[in-house]
Amino acid sequence: MPPLKIKTIAMNPEKKLFPYFQPIVGAASGTIIGYEALARQHDANGRVVSAGELFSSPDIAPEQLIEWDRSVRRQALEQFSQSNYNGYLTINISATWIDRVTDFSSLPTLQMLEEFNVDRSRLIIEITESKGELDKLVEIVKLYRRHGLKIAIDDFGAGFSQLERVMAIQPDIIKLDMQLFQNATRGGIASDIVHLLSRLAKRTGCRIVCEGVETDDDFHFGLNCGAQYMQGYLFSPATAEFKEPLHYQQQISALRKAFLKKTLAKERHKIQFIGNIKGLIELLKKALETDFNLNNLSAHPFEQSGVLRFYLCNNDGEQISSNFNFAGSKWFEDNKQLGFNWAWRPYFYQLLALESAKDSYRIVTSERYRDFNTDILCKTLSLRLDDERILLIDIAAEWE
Repeated sequence: MPPLKIKTIAMNPEKKLFPYFQPIVGAASGTIIGYEALARQHDANGRVVSAGELFSSPDIAPEQLIEWDRSVRRQALEQFSQSNYNGYLTINISATWIDRVTDFSSLPTLQMLEEFNVDRSRLIIEITESKGELDKLVEIVKLYRRHGLKIAIDDFGAGFSQLERVMAIQPDIIKLDMQLFQNATRGGIASDIVHLLSRLAKRTGCRIVCEGVETDDDFHFGLNCGAQYMQGYLFSPATAEFKEPLHYQQQISALRKAFLKKTLAKERHKIQFIGNIKGLIELLKKALETDFNLNNLSAHPFEQSGVLRFYLCNNDGEQISSNFNFAGSKWFEDNKQLGFNWAWRPYFYQLLALESAKDSYRIVTSERYRDFNTDILCKTLSLRLDDERILLIDIAAEWE
């Protein structure tokens, strides 16, 4: 490959932007695995502040913004090359600005890497913003990868376009949208979305970075989602210098121990919950072997144990009984789903598959889902009642 020509950038003298570096820590290793380079400037009082407001301003010409961005990028790579740090460096590149690239043979970042002799396997290109022409972005990502660079997508979960990019680019790293992540720590639909996004990332082979980690609970939520890496003020804002890789190891170790203690308490509660449910299931099975009496069943603590309803299916998945719902310490019958077929649900066909493998009389549990009628987070349990009937029981997943 012929040597790349280095283009010099004439910096606007009115503004001096420079890079600061925010650490990204590994949950398993407890070490600083990398840094994100972020643009900074001095305010009127000489304090170091973010330059993000500049880059989001509609009053500044894109050419000026690109010039500033490349200057910060160049300074970051130069400082990275001169440091003793041997982890990763993440640099941000706007998808909108990539649209303006006309000559793929002289990409500025690749030129800078050659100038400073940076190990390209240690550089991560973080694609920011949801705008930009996808086809051109895909081509430039392919070129970056041919040069040994890794690719990250920033603010994942902020919009459908990010999902589209994941399918097209197949990134090495996904950084969860900071606002979505912080909302998710408070539970609700945002939490469900983050867990789904994390599962998607795992299935595509991506590594997850949680941004905006500010509290112990944020860190624990990230662990619960399966995130390998964390970034945020819980550890450090962006600073001028690189720290020792083990700088946060004791803090991360303490966070992991606290997570384990808290999670063990939840798991013990879950085991107790399941034990109570199994006892009630045995009682229910015995009652269903004969003509059962709903009033007699209501004397047992089904509601307190989270049992919502039960119903019966035949071996073809057809519902052959009404729904027997439990609420307000009473059982009542609802026949609207009588005759429905549930053979296509995993908890049904998985039970039959276990039986064909000679692993009979197991309880198969569905994934958690939100019940359409009650808006309660549920699970469905399925088990063999007798040769002709399968018992299905809906329970409230919050009770775990």
